[in-house]
Amino acid sequence: MEQVRKIAHDCDALVIGGGIVGLSTAYAITRAAPGTRVTVLEKEPGPARHQTGRNSGVIHSGIYYRPGSLKARYAVRGAAEMVKFCAEYGIAHAVTGKLIVATEREELPRLHALVQRGRENGIPVRELGASQIEEYEPEVRGLAAIHVGTTGVCDYTGVARRLADASGAEIRYGAQVVRVDRRPDLGVAVRTAGGDVVRGRVLVNCAGLHCDEVARLTGDEPDVRIVPFRGEYYELARPELVRGLVYPVPDPAFPFLGVHLTRGIDGGVHIGPNAVPALAREGYGWGVVRPRELAGTLSWPGSWRIARRHWRYGAGELRRSVSKAAFTEAVRRLLPCVEESDLVAAPAGVRAQAVLRDGTLVDDFLIREGARAVHVLNAPSPAATASLPIGREVARRALGALATAG
Repeated sequence: MEQVRKIAHDCDALVIGGGIVGLSTAYAITRAAPGTRVTVLEKEPGPARHQTGRNSGVIHSGIYYRPGSLKARYAVRGAAEMVKFCAEYGIAHAVTGKLIVATEREELPRLHALVQRGRENGIPVRELGASQIEEYEPEVRGLAAIHVGTTGVCDYTGVARRLADASGAEIRYGAQVVRVDRRPDLGVAVRTAGGDVVRGRVLVNCAGLHCDEVARLTGDEPDVRIVPFRGEYYELARPELVRGLVYPVPDPAFPFLGVHLTRGIDGGVHIGPNAVPALAREGYGWGVVRPRELAGTLSWPGSWRIARRHWRYGAGELRRSVSKAAFTEAVRRLLPCVEESDLVAAPAGVRAQAVLRDGTLVDDFLIREGARAVHVLNAPSPAATASLPIGREVARRALGALATAG
């Protein structure tokens, strides 16, 4: 005990990662326990530079997710809270509603299953026949659709900035973590690439694309690997063709939602994403290759099992990645009037997808604890939508670890 008193901690909770989940966690900690000292380390020069700032900005309703799962509960709750948060702080947002459209007969049973799932998750859903689709989207064609009124869009980067300001945490940008020294009886010391050492009583790992690496640096084996999937987007040159949000019926075997149309808060319409393997954790184009990271992905048995199990699906995604004509063909299923010339390349994103050793894609949020550590190991979409409830849950665990640490 004498030794513990001699340690000078820079903070109580040391959060790694300045995306929306890390900043929401910092905000939740200081809200739940005022006076708790929180430091956030973010390797980029500002917040929300990866998953948070490179998605389509959708506030998801929660209709897709298994009833009772964290994704379902946190997305439904988080969507309402996100709209309220944006309204309270003057952050750009809109509740637009969205259509999920079946364009093939074999999709109709899956569409009806989504209606049932939506109702189980407490989400109001309206079923539409082919002729009723035009009420919402005059240029969209399909056999049937459902309208989900609670879906919206917002500026998630603006939300992240506001969370950072309102948390009262010390935010250190340009602070890449290269080493973690955890002593269960003393605390956690983190060294950054710049040579700084930051000491905390508890570590909170919200490192997104690098969360499994941070867990291993801490000394905890996460039993999953992040396999990065790049989502490629286009911008619609004729945004007047789309009024709101239009989605295909997703394949239940995958956590990806398919190529969809999203009218953002800026009035532009994003189209995408497809999902292809990235050759680096931050591989936003085919030209970005990091051999060490790629080797780490290829050495994980789950990566090969995904490839063997889903190669047909993957081949279609790769085709759309390398062929604009093929991408346009996928869009035309929903929007027949679109031309290849209407698609203008837009910035890509990378999804941090946790994969188990047996090749199973982790389909729910995954939070695990170690000695003086809490690790967020799977928080892809809809994590931005659900970020406020996720932050509270991670904060609850972090504060519990602080209480235990004494």
